[in-house]
Amino acid sequence: LMHIGHKQLAGGRMAEPASYHLTESITRHGITAGRMKTGTPVRIDGRSVHYDLMETQDGENDFHRFSFMSEPSKLKQLQCWTCFTNEEVHEILRKGLPDSPLFNGQIQSIGPRYCPSIETKIVTFPDKPQHQLFLEPEGETTQELYLNGFSSSLPMDIQLAALKKVPAFKDLVVYRPGYAIEYDYFDPTQLKHTLESKIIKNLFLAGQVNGTTGYEEAGGQGIIAGINAHLNCHGGEPFTLGRDEAYIGVLIDDLVTKGVDEPYRMFTSRAEYRILLRQDDADMRLTERAYKLGLVKQDRYEHLCSKRETVSRIIDFAKTFSIKAALINDALESLGTARLTHGCKLIDLLNRPQITIENIAGHIPAFKALLDQITDRKEEVIEAAEVLIKYQGYIDRERMIADKIHRLEAIRIKGKFDYNSLNSLSTEARQKLMKIDPETLAQASRIPGISPSDINVLLVLLGR
Repeated sequence: LMHIGHKQLAGGRMAEPASYHLTESITRHGITAGRMKTGTPVRIDGRSVHYDLMETQDGENDFHRFSFMSEPSKLKQLQCWTCFTNEEVHEILRKGLPDSPLFNGQIQSIGPRYCPSIETKIVTFPDKPQHQLFLEPEGETTQELYLNGFSSSLPMDIQLAALKKVPAFKDLVVYRPGYAIEYDYFDPTQLKHTLESKIIKNLFLAGQVNGTTGYEEAGGQGIIAGINAHLNCHGGEPFTLGRDEAYIGVLIDDLVTKGVDEPYRMFTSRAEYRILLRQDDADMRLTERAYKLGLVKQDRYEHLCSKRETVSRIIDFAKTFSIKAALINDALESLGTARLTHGCKLIDLLNRPQITIENIAGHIPAFKALLDQITDRKEEVIEAAEVLIKYQGYIDRERMIADKIHRLEAIRIKGKFDYNSLNSLSTEARQKLMKIDPETLAQASRIPGISPSDINVLLVLLGR
């Protein structure tokens, strides 16, 4: 259900129809549903904008890419812009609050905490004189622009009047206003980690129906559900990703273990193993898993093996190559770091914050010769090696902690206890364990309200 002020329209995205009776067809089997809200901002006609009254927001233009396989994109890099709301904007929005479905009781469901509507921002942060807005093109061949930061469900005339108080938008023309969307979701604690329903065999749920917000969260769930649906049809072990393997693993474990009371968004801060889940090593973590599933072809797997071997060669060279103080001290001084009093291994120099592989290689001919042999994705390979060298201590420590938790992951408890009869557990623990029915001891330990002493009780009972 879409809300623009007091107007309500049933429908889906991009003028698609609503999905009537889908929820009822699922809940009649005992799957529980709830209601959530999200929103979308105004779409602007770019020809009506005064770009000279905004700051430009440039895109990145270095060697990083979305895919470890892609060639440089042939798409044109498009300009984005930023500007700010002001007190005049806020005053018009405040006067419109009685017409806001979020504040007049028309919408009861819960909205996303981390991408609030503009009216929620002015109510939650009344002391802020301005809020930043990002103007983003919708495509290469359209004049349509997306005003990130101005999600709203206020009536169209109020949205337009408020925006015209921003200097860059004084002559604004819009394609369509922002609006709020209410949608059904199904309790994700009723799912296995494969995203198969615990209640209906072979039914998989993925995306916003699991209480998440955002396209990326939906895509991450979709690939795991798709893989496991295929495995169910054709045989094979269930496929899941751990919290130390991928953000998808954190996302799904949070959903099925903790459930949701507001639209879930994936943040780095939700992951306890962030040093292991780096963007520079996503290919190292996941390509081999995909290859074993048959999702990655041989050429891509060989690409990975080649990169891994090159990175290892750089690190091995750094560990074994000896540096003489007299030959390197002038270079060290020019790079703003202390001179050596005696020789050391190259890796000891690379651990200094002022030293990088790039800035030291020119002073060590043998090292430069090694790097010059790299012809494929040189900058990416050097970055991967440098991260592993400089952060090795932190990476090893986090891996050790993750391995300890893995031992609890190996202890399966599903079907082994009648939690209701375990008086040594707290009442909250009994209720939560009955509801979630965790697969492993590690999953049980992550359920909110389950204490370390409850886990110890289960360990003792398993020992018996």
